[in-house]
Amino acid sequence: MEFSTAPLIYGLVALGVFLLVEGLYLTVFGKSIRLDRKVNRRLALLEKGGNREQVLEQLRKEMGQHLKSRSIPLYSVLAEKAQKANIAFSPKALIGIMVAMSGVAYIGLTIGTEAETPVRLLVAVVMGFGSVFVWVNKKAKKRMDLLEEQLPDAVELMVRSLRVGHPFSAAIGIVAKEIPDPLGTEFGVIADESAYGRDVGDSLKALAERMDMQDLRFLAVAVTIQQQSGGNLAEVLDGLAKVIRSRFKLFRRVKAITAEAKWSGMFLSGFPIAAMIMIQVIKPDYYDEVKETAYFIPTALVVGAVLTINVIYMKIMVNIKV
Repeated sequence: MEFSTAPLIYGLVALGVFLLVEGLYLTVFGKSIRLDRKVNRRLALLEKGGNREQVLEQLRKEMGQHLKSRSIPLYSVLAEKAQKANIAFSPKALIGIMVAMSGVAYIGLTIGTEAETPVRLLVAVVMGFGSVFVWVNKKAKKRMDLLEEQLPDAVELMVRSLRVGHPFSAAIGIVAKEIPDPLGTEFGVIADESAYGRDVGDSLKALAERMDMQDLRFLAVAVTIQQQSGGNLAEVLDGLAKVIRSRFKLFRRVKAITAEAKWSGMFLSGFPIAAMIMIQVIKPDYYDEVKETAYFIPTALVVGAVLTINVIYMKIMVNIKV
């Protein structure tokens, strides 16, 4: 029996390009960019000798650069995800990495496969741009999940600080020192902006809009109302912390309940593609008798469209909003 290794080579090249993007990111920015560090990135930059103003300027530039570059052709698809992931690469550098990864993929496909040049070029471009998009999407999801998990603890820490007599700006600074990334750095920027004269409520609103996170909007509104009308901010934030934690528990409960449905949707969406790849590996000549007929290409296009619709509908069915 004759086996074809071409599908496996395509998969290995795609995986290699994805890992290369992650390795390049860590090489350029070091371990300070990782979200699993106990010391947040802002404090790490300050420990390296940067003064407070320089670190604030660098972090603000990183936090706002992607949304400002949405006018770049095709980059608008990636800008929102890159913003939520807080990718430290500039938009131009990220586009350059896409092009470079496409070149690496083309070299790998040239060495490992015998496909025609137009096919190699098309697949290489898809791999280069697709690997960066998947990598950014993964970073954004991980960062947003951590933000949602850290926010109740951060608000409760502010409540304790306010109850022992600290002003709200000092409570923000304590969160910036005690909470790891990603929330620690975000609140550190708010603390620095407050020290240089910006209103804390405005900084919280900007963070909530940039992250597009409802719980942060609740926090920003609560702080703004207290600043305008007065009241016991500690009690307000204590109630808000309970609401946020209850929402977080509800999200986790829904996620656990729908986990089986999501895996079923992923399996049903991925099985036809996996079956096609296995057929090509085990029996490369399986379609030889029919691929020269007039109906092969139209049928393949119809099957591809149906599979795409299936993936979209499966995603919609398992994406339950709370």
